[in-house]
Amino acid sequence: MAQKPSIPKGTRDFTPAEMARRNYIFDTIREVFHLYGFQQIETPAMENLSTLMGKYGEEGDKLLFKILNSGDFLRGADPKLIKAGDCPRLAAQLCEKGLRYDLTVPFARFVVMHRNDLQFPFKRFQIQPVWRADRPQKGRYREFYQCDADIVGSDSLLNEIELLQMIDEVFRRLGVRITIKLNNRKVLAGIAELIGAPDKIVDITVAIDKIDKIGLDKVKEELAERGISPEAIEKITPIITLSGSNEDRLASLATLLADSETGLKGVEELREVMAGTSALGLEAVLELDVSLARGLNYYTGTIIEVKARDVEIGSITGGGRYDNLTGVFGLPGVSGVGISFGADRIYDVLNTLDLYPAEIHGAARIMFTNFGPAEAAASLRVIKELRAAGIAAEIYPDSAKMKKQMGRADALGIPFVGIIGESELANGTVTLKNMTTGEQQQLTPAALAEALKNG
Repeated sequence: MAQKPSIPKGTRDFTPAEMARRNYIFDTIREVFHLYGFQQIETPAMENLSTLMGKYGEEGDKLLFKILNSGDFLRGADPKLIKAGDCPRLAAQLCEKGLRYDLTVPFARFVVMHRNDLQFPFKRFQIQPVWRADRPQKGRYREFYQCDADIVGSDSLLNEIELLQMIDEVFRRLGVRITIKLNNRKVLAGIAELIGAPDKIVDITVAIDKIDKIGLDKVKEELAERGISPEAIEKITPIITLSGSNEDRLASLATLLADSETGLKGVEELREVMAGTSALGLEAVLELDVSLARGLNYYTGTIIEVKARDVEIGSITGGGRYDNLTGVFGLPGVSGVGISFGADRIYDVLNTLDLYPAEIHGAARIMFTNFGPAEAAASLRVIKELRAAGIAAEIYPDSAKMKKQMGRADALGIPFVGIIGESELANGTVTLKNMTTGEQQQLTPAALAEALKNG
């Protein structure tokens, strides 16, 4: 007996009905991207490992899916490394390429390669899958889609304000109540300066970024494991556990970081972004969260993370400013800021809350029955007219029993059935059946198109 096929853990198949829902999400996000003046690009699924490595921090590098070189991939590999099982160093010899971990680093590479063809500031969006060798769990997949929007070539904080408005608009349209959390990497750098450990900024941010997942006590343990002194941890604790309103937190930060020029710069940037966003109005809850770090080395300013308020799930959107990212590819001095919508987690949120519009479906609006060659030919002529009018239509391909044909339309959620039998063929009409109410009416092809558009 043949073994039942399966798919890799952390990946999913999607049925037509599920794809209709996913496309609703993609289309909503795409419409908002266009509304704010962003242009679409695409990049390859795989990149050179030299492009990807070292951009996501130590933990991120471990989650990169590496692709074995084609042919005799062991040729040239150091036998000593093979014997010792030194996987990290072996991977560098066996793999030249990897699947993209996110869309931001490939975008930075794209900007550098195509800089002479782009108009700056350049506003791009990209909707494509990414891959991470993570441990699969609820809301965390190894293959998932990101929907990114980035602006490069401008230092203005108006870009952050626009991106926050765009996040708010997307989730307003989707009907999801959200909290947008904000921080600034300069604030985190200021904290590192405050405790006398500026060289430990990465260790500090990686640890405190986990506070929502593992709690304060575990974060303290991890900070200690990463070489942060007990005195320094005590200084950090009141900062990353600030309470009160956003204004209260900003005021406290300004006081605590008074001796750090970098930290105060971060506070002022946060103040400007939050004030500008609030002045325009926001349906989302906007919250300053000093523990927010996102663990990625390339952020240099604003850090953004979005949580759904009615579903227990991880971040559903994130992003920030990354002034120095293109510099590693030979184009220094290009500032960038962007966000990424986690389409798969948003999909799970909408499924949990059942927030899809009732009219979403992946099937045709009308299916025509098939009673034989003459009736089928007449149906196809009407179908051609309907499609020209932008109405999705199809015909049952076989001359089968009426019950079977109607059963298919019902199973697929097709709202209308068009019937052309002997009488309809004789008088040039179509009987339109509403599959919800059971109501039937005879219409001319022209009237049928109007009824389907308005019905």
